[in-house]
Amino acid sequence: MELNLKKAKINYIQYGKGKDVVLLHGWGQNIEMMRPLGDLLQQKYRVTILDFPGFGASEEPKEAWGVLDYAIVLEQMIDELKIKKPIIMGHSFGGRVAICYASNHPIEKLVLFASPCFKVYNSNNLKVKILKTLKKIPGMNQFGEYMKNYIGSRDYKAASPKLRETFVNVVNEDLGNYAKAIEEPTLIFWGEQDSEVTYEEEKMLESALSDGALIVIPGTHYAYLENLGSVMKILESFL
Repeated sequence: MELNLKKAKINYIQYGKGKDVVLLHGWGQNIEMMRPLGDLLQQKYRVTILDFPGFGASEEPKEAWGVLDYAIVLEQMIDELKIKKPIIMGHSFGGRVAICYASNHPIEKLVLFASPCFKVYNSNNLKVKILKTLKKIPGMNQFGEYMKNYIGSRDYKAASPKLRETFVNVVNEDLGNYAKAIEEPTLIFWGEQDSEVTYEEEKMLESALSDGALIVIPGTHYAYLENLGSVMKILESFL
């Protein structure tokens, strides 16, 4: 189904009956990545899943966005569909958007799967500084663009030019203050072999939340899918 919102035209699906659950996919993904979870939840809940603008069948933003822009799209969708106080679940980038939205909107509960929150400094920052320095040298700008193919992340390299700018904005945003404003019960799932988000990051997020709990499970950045049965049992108790 399609919604023509003020911010963007989006594609979404809605199915099941009961209390509302909104599922938010990660960067570079689409509705299908949240379908396995939604298909199990639909027995007791009305499930809504959207393609974020720039992904799946939703239109791409006309300019570079940040997390707040995506949270506004989520707000507009929830208002348009007359969803009241939903349970929100987000994976990775979707978790970022969920944190931003939940900080100042009424929700029932929040579930985050491998969701970054704080800006993390690492060795790649030195590479980025070198790249920026090279681009300032006359005649080196083209070389700088070439180097992006080697120091950029997989997500960055797969994105269109506008989405590349958006991706840079997103990963450089610190959402700590948003997390601190969330009062509703929140579960954080993290996979022991996750190479995208560290355990330390998720512990920081847990500490920032008023009522948060971190659950470590086997698996990678997609541990919520790799352990779907176990995750569902935990969610049944939590929800």
